[in-house]
Amino acid sequence: MNIGKQIKTLLQEAELYHSQGLLDEALLKYHNVEDLIQGHEQLKNRIKLFDAVSKKIQRLENDIQRIEKAPKKPEVSAKIQDLIKKLFTFTPKMNEDARALEGAVALAKFGQFKRAILEFKALLKKNSLRVAAAKNIVRCHMALSSVDDAVAEYEQWLSENIFLPNQLQRLRIFFENVLKKEGIDKVLPQTKMSADDMETMIHIPEIHQVKPQVYENDGFKIEEVEIEDDEDLDIDSIGITFDSGPQKDQLFEFKVRFQLGNVVSLLIPGREKDLIENFKAGTTINDVQYYSNIAFFNGSGLITAVKEIKIGPLRGDYCVDIEAAIS
Repeated sequence: MNIGKQIKTLLQEAELYHSQGLLDEALLKYHNVEDLIQGHEQLKNRIKLFDAVSKKIQRLENDIQRIEKAPKKPEVSAKIQDLIKKLFTFTPKMNEDARALEGAVALAKFGQFKRAILEFKALLKKNSLRVAAAKNIVRCHMALSSVDDAVAEYEQWLSENIFLPNQLQRLRIFFENVLKKEGIDKVLPQTKMSADDMETMIHIPEIHQVKPQVYENDGFKIEEVEIEDDEDLDIDSIGITFDSGPQKDQLFEFKVRFQLGNVVSLLIPGREKDLIENFKAGTTINDVQYYSNIAFFNGSGLITAVKEIKIGPLRGDYCVDIEAAIS
């Protein structure tokens, strides 16, 4: 590979790491580019290229310092919140609305729940994002332990006309399952559905049509289901059996903090150093169980990002993003 292609490849890798929130790794790639440029005096536009890379490094270092020096408090400044959205919105090719949703999720991951709720509420106006935004509003309220606010929010949706009856029905099922997982026994009010609405709900692609498969395990009947469409499944928690390291062959269950499409986000306490060592960005975990309100599913998971949270109330903990692959 010639020097030009090497530099281009390293720059692409740096941008990819940056887009995944792996700022230290991105910084290393940029320094590698600097070393290559310095070592090849015959390189065309060498000074101009070196200057451009140096500016990228400076901006990246400034961003890292601003995040690390931010105070540890529940809500940081709006400027820092905007920086979180910028640095941890991972997918450049998304349309504007999808990027806005991902930016709001990034805020929630960093414990900026109040600001995230405001951004999710703005996305309720977008038809394609409405249900996803509403679910994340519920998750944020639950993270704030504001169950009453979450219920009030849901009841307001019932009285408004922005949701279709079948969408409200799905939100009710989702919300009641969240409450159940938290040990809260509460039946939520539901909208009345006409026969036409029920017919629509049965046939819309967002509903998972499943085929149950029952098998025996130590005398207990366990039901597995198979998804027949391409829609994303709400995942409440996941179980991981590691195939290497000090926790090899041990099963660990993790609560899913947030979900965006088929990517779930876990929060690993900073004190769990041995556990954190099992998560490396870019590696695949082969033995994963995904738990939903429907059933559980076996599969694997690609670790797309592992990031130490250096700002806000979750400082010192780690956010792990896993792309789910259900078999």
